[in-house]
Amino acid sequence: MKALVEISDKQFLVSAGDKIFVPTQKASEGETITYDKVLLTTDGTTATLAPKVAVTAKVLAHVKGEKILVFKKKRRKRYRRTKGHRQGYTHLEILSVA
Repeated sequence: MKALVEISDKQFLVSAGDKIFVPTQKASEGETITYDKVLLTTDGTTATLAPKVAVTAKVLAHVKGEKILVFKKKRRKRYRRTKGHRQGYTHLEILSVA
């Protein structure tokens, strides 16, 4: 069974056993999280709206994405600024869709 679940204003199509990266969650490693905002479920042949379905996930790790460079420049003004940014993610393993 697959489920379309909303996590931190982003939608993910998951099934049991999947491993996904989501925006940083406030949970420690090894902790189990339950997401109640399931928008849709499917069993391969039919899709239904699912108001009473929950997705259970386990936190594997907190990681950072690749570095993105932000470069600002104003021509002929001797103004240049370079900044870097690394987005934080949480690595989740989907345990069940029930």
